[in-house]
Amino acid sequence: MSATDLCFQTATELARAIKDRDISAREVMEAHLAQIDRVNPKVNAVVTLLPEFAMEGAAAADEAIARGADLGPLHGLPIAHKDLVATKGIRTTMGSLVFKDNVPDHDALIVERLKAAGAITIGKTNTPEFGAGSQTFNEVFGETLNPYDTTKTCGGSSGGAAVALACGMIPIADGSDTGGSLRNPANFCNVVGFRPSPGRVPAWPSKVSWNPTSTQGPMARTVRDAALMLSAIAGPDLRSPMSIAESGSRFAESLERDFSGVRIAWGRNFGGLPIDARTTAAIDSQRGAFESLGCVTEDAEPDFADADQVFKIWRGWGREIGSGELLKTHRDMLKDTLVWDIEQGVNLSGPQVGWAEAKRTEIFHRVHTFMETYEFMVFPVSQVPPFPVEQRYITEINGVTMDTFIDWMKSCYYITVTGHPAISVPCGFTPEGLPVGVQIVGRYRDDFGVLQLAHAFEETTAFWTTRPAVAG
Repeated sequence: MSATDLCFQTATELARAIKDRDISAREVMEAHLAQIDRVNPKVNAVVTLLPEFAMEGAAAADEAIARGADLGPLHGLPIAHKDLVATKGIRTTMGSLVFKDNVPDHDALIVERLKAAGAITIGKTNTPEFGAGSQTFNEVFGETLNPYDTTKTCGGSSGGAAVALACGMIPIADGSDTGGSLRNPANFCNVVGFRPSPGRVPAWPSKVSWNPTSTQGPMARTVRDAALMLSAIAGPDLRSPMSIAESGSRFAESLERDFSGVRIAWGRNFGGLPIDARTTAAIDSQRGAFESLGCVTEDAEPDFADADQVFKIWRGWGREIGSGELLKTHRDMLKDTLVWDIEQGVNLSGPQVGWAEAKRTEIFHRVHTFMETYEFMVFPVSQVPPFPVEQRYITEINGVTMDTFIDWMKSCYYITVTGHPAISVPCGFTPEGLPVGVQIVGRYRDDFGVLQLAHAFEETTAFWTTRPAVAG
């Protein structure tokens, strides 16, 4: 097997091979560092790289195996963390000039858990400034390019993570999702991005520990690998009051399941959102794949009335809490869309927040009732395929003008409002060869069910096996 082929082994296969001593953690790390050295200059996904630190970690991993130590599920696997996530002793810029030299003195909880599971940090992946917007560029590191067409965007905000995965630079990656930041870049880069139920992956530190809008989660090239990573990062933590009590070990179980007779609501446009015809065509072409699994697909979708305004209120509220002081002290260093984002929160009134909370509850119950009939919903992930990287956001779809820089992501953030788990799985390509993902949404807190259906679809279609040419 060539070094490049080794880098495209699944995380599950690599972890097993390392534990069985079929290959050393050093060999795995050397191959991935070589892949980064060869491919990253073409796409700019990994923005902080620590090769010596990574090799020291790989050596320690091999020594642990040699002495018969208990091994975690991710033992010996390279990982790079999103540059929004605090990493002790490793630069964490938030994609902002304000923090370009910031070095935290602590690890975020998700990093703690990944390390405890045996994953080895090699560096950080690119993200837009403070994760604002589904297009990965910033003034610190520049743009991250789509590996299937380097003139196009990779999406965001976990764009660097998605590209690093697609190019075989890492086998697993962490990301976060408010309005689609795990799902959109996965969809644009032919990988898997899973937004788990709020509280499934507890977040710490956080200024909004009770807010279910933003979540952290796994990214990988396959659903099984995403589940493996989730088994390590899910589970309760007393520092996160919203954390779900169920252990992450559930996600290490087999994903095999019989889907005969399972009803799926086939949602085409969220009640009237404009969707690019290429996206619709790619997803509709795979309806038969779900039916071949035994699923019964029916054209249906719940009522998403008020979801747009609810999301924007809660997004603004969170932005003001997280970055309101920066607006006062470093306004001239922040990009204009981030300033707009924060100001949405600054200008909120108490009654507006109260209205949004009441409406969010109504939306949840409407979707919950709808899903008593349907076990899953299938939707587009994004309303458009990857667009030119020079274009900072979509302003028009099918002749419909977008009011803000995030409106083209309603297809993701409507689901955020409902609180249901959702995954992006490779679903095909446009005629130009650009990736398209399908969004599978499950019942409230049925994260495992979502992974099972996504895995079955992936096994049937195998779109994930198509590598970008730039990666070799």
